[in-house]
Amino acid sequence: MCGIIGYTGSEDVKAVLLDALELLEYRGYDSAGVAVRDSGTGEQRVFKCAGRVSDLRMLCAAEKFASGCGIGHTRWATHGGVSDRNAHPHQVGRVTLVHNGIIENYKELIADYDLQEELQSETDTEVVAALLNRFYEGEPHEAIKKTVAKLRGTFALVVMFADQGDVVYSTRNVSPIVATLCDEGAMLASDLTALCRFTNRYFVVPEYHILELHADHIALCDLDGKMVEPEYLTVDWELNSAGKNGYPFYMEKEIMEQPDAIERTIEGRIRSGLPDFSADGVPDALFTDCERICIIACGTAMHAGLVAQALVKSILHMHIEVEMASEFMYSDPVIDEKTLVIAVSQSGETIDTLEAVKYARRRGAKCLSIINVRGSSIARESDYVLYTNAGPEIAVASTKAYTTQLAVFYLIVARMAYSRGVFSAEETQSFIRELQRTPDVMKKILAKRRDIHVVAKRVLGAKDLFMIGRGLDYSILLEGSLKLKEVSYIHSEAYASGELKHGPIALITQDTPVVASVTQEKLMSKELSNIKEVRSRGADVVVFIKESIAQRLEGEYEVVKLPNMQDEFMVMPASVALQLLAYYVSADKGFDVDKPRNLAKVVTVE
Repeated sequence: MCGIIGYTGSEDVKAVLLDALELLEYRGYDSAGVAVRDSGTGEQRVFKCAGRVSDLRMLCAAEKFASGCGIGHTRWATHGGVSDRNAHPHQVGRVTLVHNGIIENYKELIADYDLQEELQSETDTEVVAALLNRFYEGEPHEAIKKTVAKLRGTFALVVMFADQGDVVYSTRNVSPIVATLCDEGAMLASDLTALCRFTNRYFVVPEYHILELHADHIALCDLDGKMVEPEYLTVDWELNSAGKNGYPFYMEKEIMEQPDAIERTIEGRIRSGLPDFSADGVPDALFTDCERICIIACGTAMHAGLVAQALVKSILHMHIEVEMASEFMYSDPVIDEKTLVIAVSQSGETIDTLEAVKYARRRGAKCLSIINVRGSSIARESDYVLYTNAGPEIAVASTKAYTTQLAVFYLIVARMAYSRGVFSAEETQSFIRELQRTPDVMKKILAKRRDIHVVAKRVLGAKDLFMIGRGLDYSILLEGSLKLKEVSYIHSEAYASGELKHGPIALITQDTPVVASVTQEKLMSKELSNIKEVRSRGADVVVFIKESIAQRLEGEYEVVKLPNMQDEFMVMPASVALQLLAYYVSADKGFDVDKPRNLAKVVTVE
């Protein structure tokens, strides 16, 4: 949550900051602001407003200044309402500061240091600025060190001091900051997508270290003043891959990228037709020595875990649980050294998942993480990591991150089945061949996306919508329902269709559209019976159905045919079709598909 950028160098700082904030806007878009050091006067000037980065850009366009140093922020409100006054940066005395995270003891700090008269906003961030200014006596490191010693909570702080020239300072705890030095200067951000325009090299700022950005060099030291050499990582994303590439929304672009993303994710992990994690450094012992599996994740990532749970039960016959990361530590989970914990997060910074990983490892469990961002906090906290190679995902509603997480889970299940003797080599190779078909099958769905657009128009006016299915279909629809809720604001709920008679069917009326998924041949008859039940109550039903069994419904219902795959793989084409449904409903309603209200892409506060 919240996007941060800091820059000092030879480029026009206004352009650098505003362009970066547009790329980071998915992290927060309640308000935005920049602070720049005027090269002529040396004054630190702040421009900020409630609203989008486009509003900030208009505000800055009216101002003339030359600068090569500045910081910027997009806000997702946590403390204080959405207003110009609460927007970052905050300026107190000689300190100008932006912040990501939550300071839990901000009220105590106000009282302990009598800061109330210095505060103009309702934010915890301004309290940090005031405290830092109180400690500042001309030596930035000493003031930062004293300040962070008083803070309780999570924070990424980026600071300019009025008398320190074109230098940007930063420190953090939990909340991420990445940085780089490139030909154009030195820069930092809360997310490496903001750096991709300039370089594919970056490093993660270690917790409780102080970073200095100078136009021609970077200095990094711990709180005791000991210099530290940054550990640079390389990302294999194209430098322009964070753009829209001609699509009206990132979500559509990222849906269309899924075949390539799946191929990138699996191709380097298959040898002689078998799944192979040797290049990732993941040993078979991780899969053979465990007695149970626990998947921890939030939202979309948790839905990927539910698909994995179904596969593990049906193929490996192992005990497996999927836990909401936000509830994990508070539910007394049964975790020990025989538990394989699999954490799933697109960003690798989801704080609930990060804290759950730390808890599980303290209990002796080994942790394997499925992550998209190299060097992220969860990746560094885990014993082993499998990267999804999805590339940057900017739209708040996750699409390609979800399906690449699924692809990794299919590889894991296949490797576990092979290494534990459940599958023979031939059975494993057959399973992998079906997985390798996924990109081509997805392309078939994408090629008929206009048909799904037509279907989407049938639910535009819905206030409530229900999705029904059994087995893996139910797991698919949980994610499909979430997508629709996120971007269209339609109240959508997914139900295991066998549960309809136990209460939910009371909500079905002629004004309630129903989306059904029928992809599991062994459950087809029961699913069709459930569809007839809701149809008899007057519901308008749209059915996403496996092509080979579609003739059972043709002429009776609005049908979207899904290309044939083995039942356990039908999650893939069905997921893409449901993503398109949500996308077109939102776009046709005229909403900002990429930035749904009240949501941020990366949840870095509990």
